[in-house]
Amino acid sequence: MLFKSQLLDFWHTLPWARARRKQLSLRGVVEQERRILSPEQVADYSARVMDQIERMSSFRQAKTVMLYYPIHNEVDLRPLLAKYYGQKTLLLPVTHRWGMEVRPYDGEDSLRKGRFGVPEPQTETYKGKIDLILVPGVIFDRHCHRIGRGRGYYDRFLRRHRSSTKIGVCYTFQLQKHDIPHTLLDVRVDRVVTPQETIG
Repeated sequence: MLFKSQLLDFWHTLPWARARRKQLSLRGVVEQERRILSPEQVADYSARVMDQIERMSSFRQAKTVMLYYPIHNEVDLRPLLAKYYGQKTLLLPVTHRWGMEVRPYDGEDSLRKGRFGVPEPQTETYKGKIDLILVPGVIFDRHCHRIGRGRGYYDRFLRRHRSSTKIGVCYTFQLQKHDIPHTLLDVRVDRVVTPQETIG
């Protein structure tokens, strides 16, 4: 029992463990601020983010784009699904206990609530190249580091798709002025888009 306690104490002193504790603290504060946004604010800020994304050559040239279904007042990119359905191959994530895969979006009628109550496509798993990945997150910084929802799904997925262009999307208050704590397991994105600016 003493050994277990000493091992736990040692674990908490490791740099990556300290970084994780700081991430948890920051995540709670920012998530609370995001959840109190009004529907009108979400719609307005999301429209500004999408306008910037659509102007990017990486988006215009992409044939295959991975998006996400928003939860808890995340930036809402669903209008892009409606606008580009049939023009691009649009993908949405599907989560399992062991990880995350992507499936083609085939209209709203093809969606069913998945593991966390998030609508997911019922199409076949997509295993091809993904040109562009639009990445949600709780916090980003100006060096494109990211703190996600805390389960590591995106970090593991992004490591498998290093050649894809990765664009983080968030509200202005989610973009920190100073570097956020991160570990070797955390995957940086290539750019970050807020309602006011694009970083990277």
